[in-house]
Amino acid sequence: MTLEAYLEDRRVEVDRALDGLLPRPEGPAARLYEAMRYAVFGGGKRLRPALAIAVYESLGGSSKAILAPAAALEMVHTYSLVHDDLPAMDDDDLRRGRPTVHRAFGDAEAILAGDALLTLAFEVLATHPREAAAAARADAVALVARRAGASGMVGGQTADLEAERKPAELAALQWIHAHKTGALLAASAELGAIHAGAETADREAFSRFGHALGLAFQIADDLLDRTASAAVLGKTPGKDERAGKATYPALLGLTASRREAERLASVARAEIPASVGDRGILDALARYAVERPS
Repeated sequence: MTLEAYLEDRRVEVDRALDGLLPRPEGPAARLYEAMRYAVFGGGKRLRPALAIAVYESLGGSSKAILAPAAALEMVHTYSLVHDDLPAMDDDDLRRGRPTVHRAFGDAEAILAGDALLTLAFEVLATHPREAAAAARADAVALVARRAGASGMVGGQTADLEAERKPAELAALQWIHAHKTGALLAASAELGAIHAGAETADREAFSRFGHALGLAFQIADDLLDRTASAAVLGKTPGKDERAGKATYPALLGLTASRREAERLASVARAEIPASVGDRGILDALARYAVERPS
């Protein structure tokens, strides 16, 4: 199976799971539920759930068993996008080719929709897979909370905002990418390993795999922000440069940034544990991080 076909199959599965997990837009909170669904079903690659599923399958599991926790990762990712787009942060009008949630529903509604997605994600992680051991679900909750919170994604976003106010050196930029993007992708890969019952060494290797993949993916995003159109990106291009944000292209230039993304993809592939039987999809995901068109 090609990576494109694999990602499309996983996207369909994850979207079906999300549809079942998200509340229907009815009752007194119908507008909140509508905003949550608008945010989640606005497109997207479903890379984080696909990564969790790919790791789980590489260790002998079936995608259906881990669909709910994988969908929870997409909720966490989507909440972060909804909040990042707000006027108080990145102030974006477009996300995935259509108005951002705060433009479509209002600022307060966007904040609440993000809050609701994040809390629903942890409810799902705590209760799924239902047949999993309670210890595995607890590990999953702790892992995602740590990687999504102040010591991970939220901390990275804070440092990213700070970097708009004063020039950032390369070490600071690496820290931002490692936390803002790398942390949740590392958690996604490790989540698949947790529910597959992997040994500690393999869990840690998959975490490093997801981390390197996330850094490569973020550098590729920074490059696309410089080189791609709004039609290709599905969001406003060039905003990072205009805001004076720290990015690899801004600090190193386009050519050196591409080389670094390719190096990180190689690092990711080298972390795939020997216990993996078929590493084809994981290898392809690492290549995809730097070769994708958008």
